[in-house]
Amino acid sequence: MKRRSQTVPCVGSRSIESIRDDFPILRGETGRGIAYLDNAATSHKPAVVIDAVRSYYEEANSNVHRAVHRLATEATRRYEEARKKIAAFIGAPSERSIVFTRGTTESINLVASSWGGEFLEPGDVVLLTEMEHHANIIPWQLLASRTGVELVFLPFDASGRLELDRLAGLWSDRVKLVSMIHVSNVFGTLNDIESVIRFAHDRDAPVLIDAAQSVPHGPIDVAALDVDFLAFSGHKMCGPTGIGVLYAKEELLDAMPPYMGGGEMIRAVWLDRAEWNDIPYKFEAGTPNIAGAVGLGAAVDYLTSIGMSDIQAYERDLCVYAIEALSEIEGVTLYGPPPGDDREAVVSFTVDGVHAHDAAQMLDREGVAVRPGHHCAHPLTRKLGVPATVRASFYLYSTYDEIDRLTAAIEKAKSFFI
Repeated sequence: MKRRSQTVPCVGSRSIESIRDDFPILRGETGRGIAYLDNAATSHKPAVVIDAVRSYYEEANSNVHRAVHRLATEATRRYEEARKKIAAFIGAPSERSIVFTRGTTESINLVASSWGGEFLEPGDVVLLTEMEHHANIIPWQLLASRTGVELVFLPFDASGRLELDRLAGLWSDRVKLVSMIHVSNVFGTLNDIESVIRFAHDRDAPVLIDAAQSVPHGPIDVAALDVDFLAFSGHKMCGPTGIGVLYAKEELLDAMPPYMGGGEMIRAVWLDRAEWNDIPYKFEAGTPNIAGAVGLGAAVDYLTSIGMSDIQAYERDLCVYAIEALSEIEGVTLYGPPPGDDREAVVSFTVDGVHAHDAAQMLDREGVAVRPGHHCAHPLTRKLGVPATVRASFYLYSTYDEIDRLTAAIEKAKSFFI
């Protein structure tokens, strides 16, 4: 196949070289020699995000929403400004619908515990899919064990696509919620959530979307989707770790009981009762991750400046190139749909005769960072009949040359083990 590593790729108006210069770890002594292809696990952070976190601690370190001195006022301003930026980034009609959490996992747990605990009864059904991350399975299993709620799973086919034609057959009037992944962190499949949302809404069921692998990589408009809940993480989109977002329609948040109790989520407290604060603060008990929120706001600014549609287009080109290159290697089995509009920049594969963990260790020796394992999707890999896969995942700073290094390292690993 024609190698593209000799060309100078761009994301929109920015060259990849200039984008990579924005990330200290990619130009630093430790990270410069590494082909980092583990972006589905976590992304690198540009200098503007690191600077925003540092600036908060150096210039505005204080608690939010409490004191009236100038540091507290500035900390609150930066924290709430980040909320507004995130609302605009995903097309939310109001920042009141943006709840800060620790990440996608906590966001889903919040919905399962608060909304599920309040509105689901024994015999009600939550419809999931077989390709869910554990973060969108375990919270519902815990809820089911406490309440008698039942879980039903929409299967995926041999190509790694959901069998949406089976949705109607699995449906009943007992289905009270659909909770599903937007982009599979194993297959890279971009699921048709638009049709699922319409189908569920026609039957009066709300929908939760795990958008951990989609919000960082392409444009999202929650109002246009009419989605009820949407969860994502900051660390996968150039932001800090330990910060995430739950978007939910305001009427749903208003109706839900608090997830945790403590400071900030109350308006008034007596010894025998309390009144809850307005949304979104009702769900943000205790001192929040202020620096994380500020950093996530800076990450949103950074991604917006480059353009989410341009990022998505570039990553899809990388995905095509990677799949073509890996397909040429004898003994490599690829998982997921072929390149196209329903495939994002995650490529999982196995190498005949080489365990995924051994392959990943060999690739690391060649300076290529990938992820081996079940990728927190045990039911999926069990259905595939493999103990683990190797996953290469790309982001806006990834290059064709890094994919060439990946394929060369796989060839070397094969010669070592076989």
